[in-house]
Amino acid sequence: MANAIVAPQPIAVEEGAKVLMAGGNAIDAAVTAAFVQAIVDPHSCGIGGYMLVNLHLAGDQRPVGIDAPALAGSKTSPTMWEDKLLRPNPDGWGYFLEGKVNDAGYTSICIPGWIKGMAAILERYGTISWADAIAPAIRVATEGWVVSEFRANTWKRKAAYPEATSLRDYITMHAEASRIYLKPDGDTYDKGEIICNPDYAATLQHLAAHGPEDFYTGDLAARMASDLAANGSNVTTEDLAEYTIREDRIVTGTYRDYTITSAASPHGGPTLIAILNILEGFDLPAMGHNTPDYIYTVGMAMKAAFADRNPYMADPLFSEVPEQWMMSKERAAHWRDRIKAGEQIEVSFTPTGTPDTTQVTVVDNQGNCISLTHSLGSSSGVITPGMGFMYNNSMVNFYPISGHPNSIAPRKSRTTGMAPTIVYKGDKPVLVLGAPGATRIITSILQVITNVLDFGMNATEATHAPRIDCQVGAIRAHMRIPEYVLAEVRRRHPIVHIPQSHGGFALVHAITIDPVTGKLAGGADSGADGMALVV
Repeated sequence: MANAIVAPQPIAVEEGAKVLMAGGNAIDAAVTAAFVQAIVDPHSCGIGGYMLVNLHLAGDQRPVGIDAPALAGSKTSPTMWEDKLLRPNPDGWGYFLEGKVNDAGYTSICIPGWIKGMAAILERYGTISWADAIAPAIRVATEGWVVSEFRANTWKRKAAYPEATSLRDYITMHAEASRIYLKPDGDTYDKGEIICNPDYAATLQHLAAHGPEDFYTGDLAARMASDLAANGSNVTTEDLAEYTIREDRIVTGTYRDYTITSAASPHGGPTLIAILNILEGFDLPAMGHNTPDYIYTVGMAMKAAFADRNPYMADPLFSEVPEQWMMSKERAAHWRDRIKAGEQIEVSFTPTGTPDTTQVTVVDNQGNCISLTHSLGSSSGVITPGMGFMYNNSMVNFYPISGHPNSIAPRKSRTTGMAPTIVYKGDKPVLVLGAPGATRIITSILQVITNVLDFGMNATEATHAPRIDCQVGAIRAHMRIPEYVLAEVRRRHPIVHIPQSHGGFALVHAITIDPVTGKLAGGADSGADGMALVV
């Protein structure tokens, strides 16, 4: 059996592959790749963010789920921004508030859990040292990396709405970010140009020398806490020192004769399993892939599951989340009957979070499998002087009005769509996958799963096939799905094209494992720069 690794950033994939070829395991490769992703994809992930992992250990029947969430700081309160609400983001990425207090700058920052989570999985399940896992990222930050066309274009893209924040805005609003990520002429770097970040490298060198706990209680923590306090952040010294990860964060369901494991509340796994439960009662292959009947059926199953998710999904440490009800076969049968009857499904609007996240998926030659999703949200733009990394902007994911299960509270986690997933046939993993893309992670992962299990697609075909999404309102479809197909669907439900043929939804990165031969194949979503390597 070989090794396989897939992620949206080729540089990170290559560094993870080197670890595998040198004898490291899947966890070693994933953590190493994640540190490199933090350098080359600075708005999507990094040490100022958070992470979520689904892990299958060779020879162990119990999946491992660890959540290192971004938590609201101790100075927050449920009513703190009620008078600042402007309107919901029409695309679902949170709420627009006066002054962008939840989206950009120091008040948008939540307590970061990324370092604590990465250290935990490497120490428990990896084979290389903390310093060795960080070393490639230090080298890339020091020597520089080539800006891809995809990244250059994201920096040039304007915000979709006047109240929204573009990636360039996050940079230009803050002096340290501007110093690192803008050229002397004030423009962002273009494709083919090289960026160095020696400050980030120095921070990582300190972490490598002093260990991960320094980020929470040592010199790094002191520097961060001083800067955060001086600039009105809601995150305190005590928040950093008392941060803990969450264990056993896995939900399990079944789809036909497969077992599905994914991330528990407040993340995307329960909703993913709920959609699969509904679809289990339909003969999808008989409908044909992306036919009008298929698109309508899958779209309504998505919408039904979100109708159950949106009013209740929240941090289970703060609210009772009816996870088992959402994922029950009985609830699925209820929705299936309504879909077959052509009944309209109403869904309450709720913020979904930001799409700028990332993913690394690895399977090694021992049979260890890891799906690791990690994020900064879209980044706050804030960089503590001299430290080089951006903090998350995860306050944007909270409901800004009190009284909702996802309302703000001190040290509370907010809802996300992240859903690192492993699919089993019997006791053998056959599909390992995950994605960035907010709650569209759920609907995109769903389609890759059905592409493989129901339609027999290989990893590349499954991740490249055109997709739909339906959570609130109309079904949305890739432009590669013909208009004449949409016209047929429109007889039963509103449907529109998104302005992308590739991308625009979540970016799924998957590895398939042949249950008989053990052969691995990787699929990288064609909507970005992703790469799959089998080594």
